[in-house]
Formats: sequence, C-alpha cells, structure tokens
Amino acid sequence: MAFLRSDYSYRSFGLLLLRIGIGAMFILHGWPKLAGGVAYWEAVGKAMEVVGITHAPAFWGFMAGTAETVGGLLLVLGLFWRPACLLLLAVMLVATARHLSAGDAFNDYSHAAEAAILFLALFFIGPGKYSLDSKFFPSDKYRSRFKRIVV
Repeated sequence: MAFLRSDYSYRSFGLLLLRIGIGAMFILHGWPKLAGGVAYWEAVGKAMEVVGITHAPAFWGFMAGTAETVGGLLLVLGLFWRPACLLLLAVMLVATARHLSAGDAFNDYSHAAEAAILFLALFFIGPGKYSLDSKFFPSDKYRSRFKRIVV
C-alpha cells in the first residue's frame, strides 16, 4: 500500500494533471463566450450589475470570456500563475454573486463557487515544478545558486 504513504512524491505531477484538466475546462467555458459575439457578451456582462457596474456590459462579457479562455490556457501552461488565478477567481466570484442575487438554487451556483475556492487555493499552492513559471521565474533559492555559478 505504498500509495497510502504520506511522502507525496508525485505532488508536482498531480498539480500538472489538475492544471491541464481545469485549464482545458475553462478554455471550453470561455471560448463560446468569446465566439458568441456582442449580443452574447452583453448578456454575460450584465452580471456585473451585481457589483454595481452597469455600463459597457459587452466589454465586461468579452473580458469574462477572455479571462476564462486565456486564464485556462495560462493554467495549462503554468505561466503567470498568480495573475491567472486572480482573474479566474474574480470571474467566478461575480458569477457566484449573480446566481445568488437571482435566488438561484445551490446546483445553479455551486460550480462557480467551487471554482472560486479552487482558484483561491491554487493561488497559494502554485503551479508545481512542471510549469513555465518554474522555468522562467525560478525560486529565490535556485536564483542564488545560479548567481554563484555564473559569477
């Protein structure tokens, strides 16, 4: 029963699977919003009324679709991790608030609420070692070793 031991040596691989799965799902959620055109962007963007923003709903709908599509791609790549998680968290918080303000049932808003919790947690966890962030933005520990080698 080696898989029950608590060494978690496959943590980064697990994060890779999570990043690819959730990222792909958000690309699939966001792309139809982008492809839907101005009328669809306006319908989606009206959700911003719940936070008091009533102007330019087409802009906000376009931004929601862009955040989901590009944010999903950034998750898959593990690139610009924290900004991507914050964008996706913001979109999911607005979606949750819109469903709650409409009096929707739990099953209608649970996906957005669960995704918001997930993106908040991922913000703190990080993308793992199999990510572009770990390649392009190594930790301070790695940078200090690299400086000693280069200098």
